[in-house]
Amino acid sequence: MQLRLFAALTLVALFGSACAKRVPEPSGVAPGTPHISWVLMYGDRDTADREFSCQSELRSECVLPASKPGEQVYSDIHFYYHGAGNETKYEGTKNLSYLQGAPESHVSRMNITVKKNESITNESVTGIVCDREIDPSARSPIW
Repeated sequence: MQLRLFAALTLVALFGSACAKRVPEPSGVAPGTPHISWVLMYGDRDTADREFSCQSELRSECVLPASKPGEQVYSDIHFYYHGAGNETKYEGTKNLSYLQGAPESHVSRMNITVKKNESITNESVTGIVCDREIDPSARSPIW
């Protein structure tokens, strides 16, 4: 009986870890260098991070379906603030222009501290994807 319980728990842990999102690590950045990475996901109201779109590393085109009347697409973007050994502070703004809302609602302040004894701090922003195509020649929809 204990062997079956152990085997079942092992399978749950194995499959659960395979489904977990991985924090993107930059290539060519020395360990201990402060940096920000991100993963952009999308889905529906119940599961805004069901489908993978793109991430900061292994850069590829970020493609999200547009929201339609009666069929809204939700997006969940995960930001990872990597520490540098000492307390690391990130300040500035981020612009999430691919989300619905007035232009000023896309911009938000960032004031994040990764404590000395931590290697990473994360933040997620969830919203409804706009119903229009974003001009790819415009600024990045994320920064």
